[in-house]
Amino acid sequence: MKVEDLSKFRGVFVAMYSAYNEAGEICEERVKKLARYYASSGVKGLYVGGSSGEGILQTVGERKKVLKAVLEEVGQELTIIVHIGANSTRESVELAGHAEKLGAHAISAVPAIYYRLSESSVEKHWQEMIDSSSLPFIIYNIPQTTGFHLTEPLFRRMAEQEKVIGIKMSGESVFELQQFKVNAGKDFLVYNGPDEQFLGGRTMGADGGIGGTYGVMPELFCALNKLITENKLNDAQRLQFEINRIIKRLLSYPSLYGACKYILLLRGINTGEPRLPLLPVSVSDHQSLSELNNEIVDLTKKYLITIEKVR
Repeated sequence: MKVEDLSKFRGVFVAMYSAYNEAGEICEERVKKLARYYASSGVKGLYVGGSSGEGILQTVGERKKVLKAVLEEVGQELTIIVHIGANSTRESVELAGHAEKLGAHAISAVPAIYYRLSESSVEKHWQEMIDSSSLPFIIYNIPQTTGFHLTEPLFRRMAEQEKVIGIKMSGESVFELQQFKVNAGKDFLVYNGPDEQFLGGRTMGADGGIGGTYGVMPELFCALNKLITENKLNDAQRLQFEINRIIKRLLSYPSLYGACKYILLLRGINTGEPRLPLLPVSVSDHQSLSELNNEIVDLTKKYLITIEKVR
């Protein structure tokens, strides 16, 4: 891919949540409403079907339905990266073909997560996806959930391929993030994964971020990214600390995704409950989540007064 074509992949990407009806089935109308909400927030794009989107908990048919709804609603406005990772390589290849047919901008995948796979198995798994589509491919490295630690030799082999344009680095080491950038070169995209260290990842070379808690405070991450871009690092640090206070609160609930979905519900965006085994929030949590939502809204207003929203 030509370097000038990569600009659409740099910036803030919301790891989009699932959207179900009361029966727990995919609801295209709710998917579209959620996508529209993010399109109006100033983010660069959406990461569809990843951890926050519960893609691993959905059937291939359901994942196709979600992507179709997203692309119909905002595909001409936002950059759409589709997570196609599955335990079966065959399913991932099918999802890759579907993403290309519908007009997604890139595909991405974790290694298969149940079997403890060898490096050669993971390489073959990813290569089948890459070869099955003309879309750019973004590695998704999240060793704390997959149990697979991406080695430097495998990363180098992957990054040498023209269609492999980046990596979503959700490991906890910003040093490792920086090493991915160094080993692949300045034009290779590196996304910060851990939301609580967005500032650290960006200052260590990340081109942007993909995150789940962005979904309840997208404007704040856009503001943070703008401060970093403008080299206003003291201001960026203060905002990151505010964001981290919110993230810590969100993580105190039995289900991060349940908490985030309830906050969206308070804003008039009903995405249903997360799919088991992910838990919904309990009624006893509603009051504290309402208070947290008010804090997020107030903080967002404060920053939007002084910081122009950017796409």
